[in-house]
Amino acid sequence: MAKLTESMTNVLEGDSMDQDVESPVAIHQPKLPKQARDDLPRHVSRDRTKRKIQRYVRKDGKCNVHHGNVRETYRYLTDIFTTLVDLKWRFNLLIFVMVYTVTWLFFGMIWWLIAYIRGDMDHIEDPSWTPCVTNLNGFVSAFLFSIETETTIGYGYRVITDKCPEGIILLLIQSVLGSIVNAFMVGCMFVKISQPKKRAETLVFSTHAVISMRDGKLCLMFRVGDLRNSHIVEASIRAKLIKSKQTSEGEFIPLNQTDINVGYYTGDDRLFLVSPLIISHEINQQSPFWEISKAQLPKEELEIVVILEGMVEATGMTCQARSSYITSEILWGYRFTPVLTLEDGFYEVDYNSFHETYETSTPSLSAKELAELASRAELPLSWSVSSKLNQHAELETEEEDKSPEEQTERNGDVANLENESKV
Repeated sequence: MAKLTESMTNVLEGDSMDQDVESPVAIHQPKLPKQARDDLPRHVSRDRTKRKIQRYVRKDGKCNVHHGNVRETYRYLTDIFTTLVDLKWRFNLLIFVMVYTVTWLFFGMIWWLIAYIRGDMDHIEDPSWTPCVTNLNGFVSAFLFSIETETTIGYGYRVITDKCPEGIILLLIQSVLGSIVNAFMVGCMFVKISQPKKRAETLVFSTHAVISMRDGKLCLMFRVGDLRNSHIVEASIRAKLIKSKQTSEGEFIPLNQTDINVGYYTGDDRLFLVSPLIISHEINQQSPFWEISKAQLPKEELEIVVILEGMVEATGMTCQARSSYITSEILWGYRFTPVLTLEDGFYEVDYNSFHETYETSTPSLSAKELAELASRAELPLSWSVSSKLNQHAELETEEEDKSPEEQTERNGDVANLENESKV
């Protein structure tokens, strides 16, 4: 039993040593960032386990980026209006209530101090005494008078008299500051309510992107649509490829952004988004997918971020909707199911089929390989790469076999021609 235990221990230790040798921890790169260390070749662990791709932009359009160690927080206060608008609703409503409550309490305290210093509290029942504010007999009544003054309610029970110059000045100050607070807070609430973020939720993107042939060219396609009857004016579409890269100098660039042409030069990126449209990217030599084939696509760690923006027809405010596609959401050899049908006098869009795709015949080669095959098919049948290489080798051999005298004569002829041309 002891021998069996000892042998099992040796086997386990041997396995652990093998794992330590093959483990990526053995690769020490302390000067490289974490993303660069993750990009180092992992011969065994990378083949056995597939890394999960972390999204840069989620499917709902929210950016999956958190800002940490922001020390210059005073910059948020310099743009307090935008800061309040960007806050969540519960914090925004809390600040809204707190601002009004604090101003009412502050000016109510000042009204009470004026009445207390003038001695109005000691002559409440004296009909011959003219107070600063009639019927103000404590802090609660001063607080209520402050609310009436700032909100311009004016019940008429508490009224300022003309025998109190300091009260008149305070009334002017509170009226002006109250108007500023109203304009600021109501404007903040109005902007937050009318933000076009909710309008962007009715702009939908297909759950998958597809790669298939269109007009004899390999294309990457995805579909966009608008669920509302009110249109997006001046709508435009953009696409970015998010992929880490390492330069030839060894610099690691995490989440490098590369533009994907979706019709910028032809004007196809400007949309008339009345019905769902299929956005197409032609995979050519300028495309980042030029050398990616069907077999290589699942091995790529990339993300395609698509951005649709335009003006809301009802409000005129700019609206932006975003989505993204990772490699597992890109289908090779598929097309989108048509959703537009012609009815009696109108076109009908079936959004039940908006995300549906169907398989189609598509070559599994990359666009570069397809272009090379097409160029070879256009050349004469007698031509081949090997024959061209042989012809080039024969020419070089003939030049080397020539005697030095022939080369000298040839050079002399060239020199004579040059001299004659100079003369």
